[in-house]
Amino acid sequence: MKAIRLSLLFTFSLIFISGTLFSQENKVLDGAFIKETAPTKRVVPYTHIREADVMYYKRVWREIDLRQKMNHPLFYPTEPIKEIGYTRMSLFDILNEAIKEGTITAYEEDGAGGQFQVPLTKTEAEDKLTEITISFDEDLETGAMNEVEVKNPIGANRVAKYWMKEDWFFDRERSVMEVRIIGILPIINELNDDGSIKGPKGLFWIYFPEARYVLANHEVYNTMNDGSRVTYEDYFRKRLFTSYIRQETNVYDNRTLDGYTKGIDRLLEARRIEQEIINFEHDMWQY
Repeated sequence: MKAIRLSLLFTFSLIFISGTLFSQENKVLDGAFIKETAPTKRVVPYTHIREADVMYYKRVWREIDLRQKMNHPLFYPTEPIKEIGYTRMSLFDILNEAIKEGTITAYEEDGAGGQFQVPLTKTEAEDKLTEITISFDEDLETGAMNEVEVKNPIGANRVAKYWMKEDWFFDRERSVMEVRIIGILPIINELNDDGSIKGPKGLFWIYFPEARYVLANHEVYNTMNDGSRVTYEDYFRKRLFTSYIRQETNVYDNRTLDGYTKGIDRLLEARRIEQEIINFEHDMWQY
């Protein structure tokens, strides 16, 4: 009886050791350490703001042009890649994946600048993420050319810009001027049948306070140091991107700067609006 117990114990030990070795062979650490900070990072909640403490309030819309070198971390990689034990994705791929998982809600893009009043279902959001092209297929029996609708998914390489809605306010309780991003709208260049650019097209609005919890678990590429990357939530909170104002709240029904300025005058007008916000904060203090 004792011999049988020893034999069973030896057999189970071999099974355990072989299973451990097998699992170790299939779980190789790609890198010098395990990345744990970004995948488990928690979002720091916003400070509560009372309306009575808001001495100044201004809403502006910005445009982030992905062609600018400083904004390349938002554009690349155009396809998810695995590197240093971590899957790195562009901002659009992160939002796309979160929408399909149901983690983030997409809202209808409307002329009011995105009021987050019309949420899209998963099916409606996925329809926004595809383009329908018409191709012709020859019928082998009759020789006729039949039109066929082909659904092509919109990839990260199609995103040209991001429009961003943000609020600037001065909190007298803390004596600080603060900015909070309210929403993000991916913009693609809509194409004609011949492949030429038809014009910009907004896909859907993303409510940024909701998206923060997803963006906080994805890293942004750091050109100087792979061991000192920040998350997308940090990237926006620290305002490491470059942008310019394209619209502000005003008496003219929130018209865009393109409606009354062009060229260099447009950039100067955007700079003037930014300077007004900065000057208000400076005027609050005496030196």
